This record gives sequence, structure tokens and C-alpha cells, in this order.
Amino acid sequence: MLSLPKNVWVLTLGLALMMSASSLVVFVGGLVGTTLAPSPNLATLPVAAIIIGTALATVPVALLMRKWGRKKAFLTIITFSIFISLLAAYSIHVQSFYLFCLSLALIGISVASLNQFRFAAMESVQPERIPNAASTVLLGGIAAAFIGPEIAVNGKGLLEQPFTGSFILLAVLFILGFVIISFFQNVKPINEENTVPGRPLNEIIKQPVFWTAVLCAMMGYAVMSFIMTATPVSMHVMDGHSLEDTKWVIQSHIVAMFLPSLITAWIIKKIGIKAMMLTGIIAFAVCVGIAYSGHHVGNYWGSLVLLGIGWNFLFIGGTTLLPQAYNDNERFKVQALNEFMIFGTQATAALSAGFVVHALGWESMLLTTIPLLVIPLITIIRSK
Repeated sequence: MLSLPKNVWVLTLGLALMMSASSLVVFVGGLVGTTLAPSPNLATLPVAAIIIGTALATVPVALLMRKWGRKKAFLTIITFSIFISLLAAYSIHVQSFYLFCLSLALIGISVASLNQFRFAAMESVQPERIPNAASTVLLGGIAAAFIGPEIAVNGKGLLEQPFTGSFILLAVLFILGFVIISFFQNVKPINEENTVPGRPLNEIIKQPVFWTAVLCAMMGYAVMSFIMTATPVSMHVMDGHSLEDTKWVIQSHIVAMFLPSLITAWIIKKIGIKAMMLTGIIAFAVCVGIAYSGHHVGNYWGSLVLLGIGWNFLFIGGTTLLPQAYNDNERFKVQALNEFMIFGTQATAALSAGFVVHALGWESMLLTTIPLLVIPLITIIRSK
């Protein structure tokens, strides 16, 4: 792993700092939403907003990288994100719920860019090192799991309105991220892929390997986002657990999302991608069982840890499998479609989480995820 190119480590460190935007929003989005929202059913709309923004930005971001090259696109979007983080802080300061949601939706453009880090890393290594590159970059999420909630707590009381300072600190992290990503080097000349025409998308998506990769990552993200988004509301607002306990559960969850990346390349080598993804589905099923069995802190913690592990196995599995569906000159359009499908589904899950948990309760909400687990299960079993 240490022998990986400089690009991979630059992207890993950059992700560690800037993906903190996601963990920050997951932690405080519902809490700020509960304070500012005109209705309790809208409490998780800020969390959904960043995911909706991510989904809508995936295709434009991929096309921008195709036109400008990855480095220029990365740095431009990071600069934009600095100012949007300050807009989010201002929206809390003036107590504007809808401006807060808008600013988080715009931060979704940054998240869409960060999600391209794993593809940029995979393009920086030989084909046999792709699992190592993808999993190494995702290790940056371990640091982000701690940094986001920590700046949330430490920034909560910096200014008059709670959590205003948290988003000012996020702007500082984006500034540091800009410095780090300035060391990234484009692997391929800009527009090199345009010299040879690729296959049309309707031909590429007819391949079973495409659907196995996309559906596993898509359903994994949907289930993870649905349960994760509702957890702070159910745990802190509805069950009355402390902010510190809620922070610990969310941090543990995000660590569990990325820590398995230390061994996923080894797991793929030993048992194969599809067996690893099946293991992820099992982890999701056990997660639902533990969460359903009680409302204690231990139930939330155990279920959210398994939720993170299940996501990791399905997401890295799908990411590693996807390049088998496209040629190098087709990568941007296939990656864009993949990201749009994944984060569009995730956005739907996050947007509905607040409504479902308030309307049906925690247990019934958990049961609605079971059909979503059946889809990747059938896809994997039927694939060759």
C-alpha cells in the first residue's frame, strides 16, 4: 500500500479534510433542521439537501473534468466550496431554514467532486492495483469521521447562533484542501479520450457486470443513507439520548464505513468481489435486527457500525467492479451515470428518512429497508 503513487496519497489526505463536510452535515443537519424547520417532518431536509445537490451535480462535475482535466476542476470546485461554507454559516446566523438547505445543496457539488477522487486514484495505478487505490482513498473517510463532528461541537458555541462557527471552520478545511490538491497531477492529457470514439451508453448498460456494480453500490448507499439520516433524529430528538452519545454513534458509523478499506483489497483477493458484497448484505440484515430490538445507545451503536461495514463492502465492491464495464475512453460518461444513479437513489432515501421516522416510528422505518436489500442479493446471485 505504501508503494502507491503520490496522487493516491494526495487524494487520501484531501478527502480526509474535505469529506468532513459530509460527516458535519450528517451530525448537525438534522439538529439545526429541528431548530429552524417550520415542521418536524422537514427536520432532515438539510441532510437530504446535500445529497440531492450531490446527485444533481454528478453528471456536470464529470463532464467538467472531461473538459478541464481533473486537477483544474477539483481546485475550482474547492474554491467555490469555501464561499458556500460561509453561506451556510450565514444562513444559520440569520435563522433562515431554506437558505441553509440551499447552501447545503450547493455543498453537494463539492461532495460530487470528492466522490470522483476514487476514480482519479484508480486511474493513477496499474489495473491490478485498482482495489488498493480505491480502498486507500476511502481511508481518508476515517479522519473525516472524527474531524466533521469535532468541528461541529467545537464550533457550536463560537458565535451567537449554535453551529454557525462549525461551518466557518469547514471553510478553513476547504482552504487546506485546496493547498493539498494543488499537488495532484493529471494522469492523462486533457481530452485524450476524445481521439477515439467509445461505445454508446445504451450498449454499455446492456452488460450484466454494469448492473451488478451499479445496483449493489446504489442499494447499499440507499439503505445506509436512509438509516443514518434518521438516526440523530430518532436517537437525540425522539429518544432523548445526549448529544455526546449521538456524536459517538455517528463517528463510530463513519469510521466503520471506511476502516474496512484497510483490508478490502485483501478480502477481494481471497474470496472475490461478489462474495464480499454478499457479506455486506448480511451485515445490513444484522444491522436492521439489532436496531429493531431496542432503543438503547448500544443498539444504535452496534447497528450503525454494521451499517457502515455493509456499505463499505457493497460500495467498494461496486466501484472495483465498474471498470470491467467500460473502456478507458468511455470512463467519464459511465462514471457520471453510475454516480447519478447512486446519489439520486441516496437523495431519495435521505429526503424520505425524516418523514418516515416521524410518521411510522423507528421500527417500521427499519422494516422498509428489507426490500432494498433483496435487490442486490438477487443481482449478485444471478450474475456469473
